[in-house]
Amino acid sequence: MDKIKIGYIGLGGRGKSLLTDNILPQGESVTAVCDTYPDRAEEGANLVFEAQKVRPAVYTDYHDVIADENVNTIIIVTAWEAHVEIAVAAMKAGKAVAMEVGGAYTVEQCFELVDTYEATKTPFMFLENCCYGRRELMALNMVQKGLFGEIVHCSGGYHHDLRAEITHGRENRHYRLRNYLARNCENYPTHELGPIARVLNINHGNRMLTLTSTASKAAGLHDYVLREKSEDEFLKDKKFAQGDIVTTVIRCANGETIVLTLDTTLPGYYSRGFTVRGTKGMYEERTDSVFIDSPEDRGHDFDWRKACGGNAEKYEEEYDHPIWKKFLADGVQGTHDGMDWLEFKAFFEALKNDTPMPIDVYDAASWMAVTALSEMSIARGGASVDIPDFTKGKWHHVI
Repeated sequence: MDKIKIGYIGLGGRGKSLLTDNILPQGESVTAVCDTYPDRAEEGANLVFEAQKVRPAVYTDYHDVIADENVNTIIIVTAWEAHVEIAVAAMKAGKAVAMEVGGAYTVEQCFELVDTYEATKTPFMFLENCCYGRRELMALNMVQKGLFGEIVHCSGGYHHDLRAEITHGRENRHYRLRNYLARNCENYPTHELGPIARVLNINHGNRMLTLTSTASKAAGLHDYVLREKSEDEFLKDKKFAQGDIVTTVIRCANGETIVLTLDTTLPGYYSRGFTVRGTKGMYEERTDSVFIDSPEDRGHDFDWRKACGGNAEKYEEEYDHPIWKKFLADGVQGTHDGMDWLEFKAFFEALKNDTPMPIDVYDAASWMAVTALSEMSIARGGASVDIPDFTKGKWHHVI
């Protein structure tokens, strides 16, 4: 693609942040903006004009953005429910797509995403920024160099206290509120699953076979509303469907297991809990620690916290991923510690060079499907559910 001309859809808090801190500073042209709320769309247009000195077209219907002849690339940062619908329409129109993360509502949506891509071959990238996290990439580099031996198990979570964001959903026009009222599932799996999928070569010689999900009761949000928003007549008697803690266990074709944890409605500190376990060692995000097996470091008398706690920094010089070594040398930019900048840089470079997207449609379908499948499993009392092969057998050949 010679010149990228972006139609930017979705200008809530996340949308504005990505636009102002990660897209406009990279110098690509934003020719149209869109949001269902006119005030947000106008604010987005003003932000673009301030940066580019050219005012973009302004729309409130995504169909108009896709139809705009001055747009060849669609970036989707809307509510979760609209992601796949917009992506499919854009690909059918031949417009390249970058789609923000979120879980799927049905498995059929995931197949539709894949089928549309295979029919149109329109470039598509899933915007999972955590695949570009410094520690996630360092751990991946260590895995690929054999430092942890054969990988057996990985775990991760979305541990993020979102009670204020969720319960102020009506005031802030935020989609999470309606989802937490109506659904009980692993609703945000890809921050932890994306980096784990890279470590385990999911869709590239390995795949996820089955999952089971279990949800705790839903008590955190109701308690929060009674204590912090007791005047809210709409919420004070509402029953939330979403369990406070959702645990999902996944079994892979090559024998590894994955545990995912959703934890967003109880008090606690932020963590993605990224952990990699192998026959020779491990990495753990919560303590930012690397443990390498040695005879003297075994047994109950070994003080691992003193020896290894927070020691990952010592491995940076040798094992920081090349992407991050260059990023540090050039100067880290963007939000979420630079992850957002790197994902868009990768997207734009792939478009310009006509190279495969680093996080493709098969990744998107596989990771997003966990949400719909977890909802099925929870509803069936934690029953095992098969995970479809969205590559249709191509994972054997390392797509």
